[in-house]
Amino acid sequence: MIIRPAGVGDAAAICAFWNPWIETTSITFSTDLRTPEGVAADIAARGEAFLVAEAAGQIIGFASFFAFRSGPGYAHTREHTVILAPEARGKGAGRALMAALENVARAGGVHSLIAGVSSENPEGIAFHGAIGFAEVARLPEVGRKFGRWIDLVLMQKFIDAPLTVPGH
Repeated sequence: MIIRPAGVGDAAAICAFWNPWIETTSITFSTDLRTPEGVAADIAARGEAFLVAEAAGQIIGFASFFAFRSGPGYAHTREHTVILAPEARGKGAGRALMAALENVARAGGVHSLIAGVSSENPEGIAFHGAIGFAEVARLPEVGRKFGRWIDLVLMQKFIDAPLTVPGH
């Protein structure tokens, strides 16, 4: 398996495993299917902050980060997404993608990464916990999908040394 920056030519392969998660699960609150054109635009806009995992010539997952919130005060915090093809789960692709994504973020001056995980995705919560993310908030009923309200679990990981203030 190799981890590399995504290219716009990877967009259709990403859609092929991302869209079934959108259509059939509540791990994402989105109901809008991704298009190759839209994913290609995200890849082009995010550059090195959009990585793919490739095995045997096939794209089996991606991880990317983007602005957590707008405004200069949030410039050092990013939210991320990590999505794997079903056959790639539990085989190290997610960990490898996130380690590489953290390196890109760290090199870009990012202080912390945020994961917004559906409360109906216990595997996603466990995965993030296993790679050093801590649950920092649970927002009740902020997502709606399949006719029901779903909580959002916010998890955070500091990827650089925490800021210290002398005397505190």
